[in-house]
Amino acid sequence: MTEKEAHLLIVEDEEALREVYAEGLSDRGYTVTQAETGELALAKLREFAFDVVVTDLKLPGAVDGTQVLKAAVERYPKIHVIVMTAHEAVFPEFKKAVETMPNGKGTFLTKPFPFEHLVHVLKKELETEKRFDDSQKEIDDLRRQVNERYQFGNLIGCSRVMRNLVDLLKTVAPTNSTVLITGETGTGKELAARAIHQNSPRHAHRFVAINCGAIPETLLEAELFGHVRGAFTGAIESRPGRIEQAQKGTLFLDEISTMSAALQAKLLRVLQERELERIGDIRQIKIDVRVVAATNSDLTQRVADGEFREDLFYRLNVIPVTLPPLRDRQDDIPLLTDHFLQRIGRELVPPRPQVKPTEEARRQLKAYHWPGNIRQLENVIERALTLNQGRSQIEVGDLPKEIQAAPNSLENFQVTVPDDGLDFSLSIHKIERQIIRQALEKSGGNKRRAADLLKLKRTTLIEKMKRLHT
Repeated sequence: MTEKEAHLLIVEDEEALREVYAEGLSDRGYTVTQAETGELALAKLREFAFDVVVTDLKLPGAVDGTQVLKAAVERYPKIHVIVMTAHEAVFPEFKKAVETMPNGKGTFLTKPFPFEHLVHVLKKELETEKRFDDSQKEIDDLRRQVNERYQFGNLIGCSRVMRNLVDLLKTVAPTNSTVLITGETGTGKELAARAIHQNSPRHAHRFVAINCGAIPETLLEAELFGHVRGAFTGAIESRPGRIEQAQKGTLFLDEISTMSAALQAKLLRVLQERELERIGDIRQIKIDVRVVAATNSDLTQRVADGEFREDLFYRLNVIPVTLPPLRDRQDDIPLLTDHFLQRIGRELVPPRPQVKPTEEARRQLKAYHWPGNIRQLENVIERALTLNQGRSQIEVGDLPKEIQAAPNSLENFQVTVPDDGLDFSLSIHKIERQIIRQALEKSGGNKRRAADLLKLKRTTLIEKMKRLHT
């Protein structure tokens, strides 16, 4: 790995020192992201897989450097950690922390130290990076896919609605309660159901999914409840249904609202009695299954219209979970975009996991209203990766026309003066703060580059940031 390929996270509460490190390393070709607190560092680590984290041990707030480096290595086992501190007494604490890490590697620097010493340590760390052979990489990738796909961490998002959703799912998962997941098409209802199963006591048993709307009614009953030999034409042998297949595990009933009245009644009896009969059989089969149902319809309205049984609705709606549409969690779009670029990029031939969108493309993706939600975003990213002819960045022109045409909130910024007037200075401050934040985001937190983007002197930018509390 070369300096130009390496992404660094610098965690240091002393701004002047952090700026010196960041600017010096940026000039050496590293891509540098800054964080002044442990809490912000953890948020950055959730968003991006850095190659190296350089952190002070003593940080303000509840999260110190030891917690940052532990979180970094737990999330990215191959990451390099460099710890710097002026408190030599904490060295045993750091050493003990490193020894308990999965990779057991790290470098300790005592302040003050020459900047060139940090550069030397970084080069040494990256030059001696251990590389797995192809078979080990494949095993690690499979393990990572299993862990990431079904754990709550794969419900990607930093928005408030997603944090609340994850908190709810973490509370619900260990229980045996029936869950009803509602949300628009493409919001990830099955992913949420799998996360519940994988984090429940039933995770060692099967997760069985069935889309009730995708199977003709004449076949759905046999799919759900099974049948015995000779129960109907074509039943040449006995076969268990999906409910039996999920014994001791989780049954996911997607698009439950499409189920016929007759099947609703039969399912209600199974949920009440915890037993079923296969078609053509009189024998009762005891079942131990957790049910998670999902729908993109308003079941309350369907009950009012007489299209769905009220008693079944209450059986299913023990724990209601609502998945937000993507337009209500725009802050999560950059995280989801990067996730899909990395995942889909790894699957391409040859692999291209390092492709990133330009800032203009990011803004257009965030400005779009996404009627197809996360599924639509995933398809857009796959299309862009396939058609961008091997370039290292996704540009606006690689996106569908409807996304290119989406009005960008900053470029089309308008202020409406209400009848009772507005605070002119406060409004100007808000606009300035928004522009500065966008420039900092585009420059990866580097104030010198951000100032160049805004055609300002670096000192002028810093003065504005202090005045605006940016």
